[in-house]
Parts: sequence; C-alpha cells; structure tokens
Amino acid sequence: MAGSTRYMRYILIAFVALVVIFFISASSSESRVPGADRVHSATEMLKGQGNSLWKGASSSSATSSDAGTVPAGKDSLASDAKSSPAADAVKPAASHHSSASSAAAPHASDHSTTSPNPYSGSLGGQNSLTSDTAPGPRMNATFVTLARNSDVWEISRSIRQVEDRFNHRYHYDWVFLNDADFDETFKSVTGALTSGRTRYGKIDKEHWGFPEFIDQDKAAKVREDMHERKIIYGDSISYRHMCRYESGFFFRHPLMMEYEWYWRVEPSIELFCDINYDTFQFMAENNKKYSFVLSLYEYFETIPTLWDSVKGFMKEHPEHIAKDNSMGFLSDDGGMTYNHCHFWSNFEIGNLDWLRSDAYIDYFNHLDHDGGFFYERWGDAPVHSIAAALLLPKDQIHFFNDIAYYHVPFTHCPTGEKTRLELRCHCNPKDNFDWNGYSCTKRFYELNKMPLPEGYEKEQ
Repeated sequence: MAGSTRYMRYILIAFVALVVIFFISASSSESRVPGADRVHSATEMLKGQGNSLWKGASSSSATSSDAGTVPAGKDSLASDAKSSPAADAVKPAASHHSSASSAAAPHASDHSTTSPNPYSGSLGGQNSLTSDTAPGPRMNATFVTLARNSDVWEISRSIRQVEDRFNHRYHYDWVFLNDADFDETFKSVTGALTSGRTRYGKIDKEHWGFPEFIDQDKAAKVREDMHERKIIYGDSISYRHMCRYESGFFFRHPLMMEYEWYWRVEPSIELFCDINYDTFQFMAENNKKYSFVLSLYEYFETIPTLWDSVKGFMKEHPEHIAKDNSMGFLSDDGGMTYNHCHFWSNFEIGNLDWLRSDAYIDYFNHLDHDGGFFYERWGDAPVHSIAAALLLPKDQIHFFNDIAYYHVPFTHCPTGEKTRLELRCHCNPKDNFDWNGYSCTKRFYELNKMPLPEGYEKEQ
C-alpha cells in the first residue's frame, strides 16, 4: 500500500514538471515570433493615441485654423477679404487646412466595423504619407476652378490628380468660383482634399448674364440655328456665359485680385507625370506670361467673324500689338485670315497682371461689344490664344512638354521616353495628340525655331 502511494506521488510530480516545462517553452517560443514585440508596442501606441487617431486628427490639426483660413462650410467672400495670400504664399500652407479634412474619417464609435486609417486627413498634414514639402518661398499664386455644386465629384478627381502629382509639395491655394452659392457638400469635400487654402466665391450677376447691348431676340435665333445644325453647345446659354466670363472676368473677381499667378483646373482632368518643380516660379523666373500643353484648330462654325473683330481691335489699338509677336501661329498670310489655331485653355498657367493690363482689357472690351459671345459662340480658348499671340512677345509663351495632361478627348503625353520614365508617367505615348495633323503644336515649335523633341516621328 505504501509502495503504491509512493508510486502515485512520483507520477504526480512528473506530470507537474511536464506542465511547467510546456508553459516555459510556449512563452519562450512566443518571444521568438518575428514582430511579436512590435505587436505589443503598436497596441500600446494605439491606446495612447486615444480617439484622435481614429478620427484622422493629429495634434497639429487641432490648431490648424488661423486668421487666414477659410473653414469649409462657410462662404469665403466676406471672411477672405481680410486675408492676405501674399503673406501666406511665402510659407507652406499645410496649416491652412479646413477642419472638414477629418469629416470623412471613421469616428471612434465606428472602429468595430471600419478600419481606421492613421494617415487620413490632408495631403499636406504632418501625418501624411506624402508630406515631402518643398523648401523655399512660394509665389503669390492659386489654382482656379469654375464649377457648379453638381461638379463636386468630377472636380474631386482633378484635385487628387493635382495634389498627388504636384501640390502636396507646395500647398498652393485653390479658388472655386460659381454663379450660385456653393453648398456644404462641395465645400467640405474639396476642403478635405486640398493641401492649401480653399476659397469659395460667387460670381457677380453683371458678369454672368446678357450685357445690355446684346439683342436678346437675335441671340435666341442664333441658338436655334446652331441647334438645328447640331453645333456643340450651340444652343447653350450657360456655356456662352462661361466662355465670356473666362475670357474677361475671372481674373477680376475679388478673390482673384489678390493673386499674381493662376493655374486653371477643370473637372475630370488627369495629370500623368510628377511635377517636381514650382511651375509658378518657373514662369516668373523665365519671364513667361502664358502657357499651354495642348493646341488645336477651333471649329469654324463657332467663330465665323472673330478674326474680323480682332482685326478691328488691331486697327484701333496698334500700340498694344507686341513687336515680336506670334502672328505666324495664328495666320498663314500675315494676318489677313485666321487659321483657327489656338491653345486649349482648359489648362493654363498664366500671369494675372497681364490679363488685368490695359492691353488685354481693351482687347476683351472690343470683342465683347461686337457681340460674338452671344451672336455666335466664341470660346475663351481662341480669345485667350489670340490675345497671347498678339499682345505678348512670342518668348513669353511657354509649352510645358513635361506636364502630361488629359481632358476629354485629348491627351498630352510628354514626347521622349527618358522624360516619361524620369517623371514616373503613366500615359501611353501612342495617345499623345501633339503630332496629330489636327494639332498646332508643331507650328508653335517651328515659329519659335525650337528643335522638335527626340522621338516625335514615332508619334505622328
């Protein structure tokens, strides 16, 4: 009996020893799992961040609103009059972010069903994956977009293109203009996507309507005729208001009056390559006043008497015509007729002081009073292009080969494989419109005695 008891005691001791050895082994093996220590530390970090991480906020974003910021969700016309972009433009504008930038991030109560993104929020914020802010001062410049509230998702796509390829390093402002009040959705969405200030302006009714010198009955008959002939936007009143506004008024809006440089951005555009330098600074340092990426021939049926009006202006104001101008881009016979070449103005980087000059204002007023914006369907692209070609020396107009751009239905993809690879382009060179027979870009090269880029023959 005593021997049996002693035997059972040995078995029990052996069992306990095995259990102890097992737990020691399990604990030791866990410590050898790669990343186990980081799992624990990451958990503690998340606990330490509290709700701010889950909401996409950071300690800096809590104090991002300052006197120069226009919070999304407020009309900027009154509050922006007090701000000074000239002062703000000399420093990165990462702090100029709307509080709406955290609106789309999950709340603390949502984390049971939504994965939190610790990098949500502004592109230019301190917690951004792309916060490689470029050093140096900034130009007094802004992006400008004419948009309706219904364009919010199309312009959102454009903003991401511009921010990802360029502005996340420079944080330039963005001015949105509309003939109606912007709604809260438009403001909050666009404000969350931009790394600079967002500013929202309403267009004066005087600048978005029929001027008193226009015969309304005559204009209506023109629209009916163009509709029957199936001319694109031929029967549209709002399109005509847009073309007239872009031709003569956007640069005089109170918000725009505070800037010297602009970059026009349209809804649903694409930028295919990185832009690793300040385009505004490039324009200023190289004495450029106007730039483009695409050029083509205008549809004749929309501008049958535009050149007659231009010739009338040249006769009335010969003092405004630049000596070394680009008439050769516009005309094949020294100015007698217009060949319809123009720069596609849905992309422009330009100088606002030039547009506000006496020369350009006299030019626009002359065209405006001739009535072609309503009696025909003059577009802002030929209007801007003719002005740049005649009022500026030709060396003040620049072609950005390295800015790859798409606006339906045309693509500018940089010519030259080396350029495309260096700039991480994702456009197909076969889609490049530059050397198409309907493009005027080759004419621009020839006029300026510029060597055609290597490899252009393969894209003809």
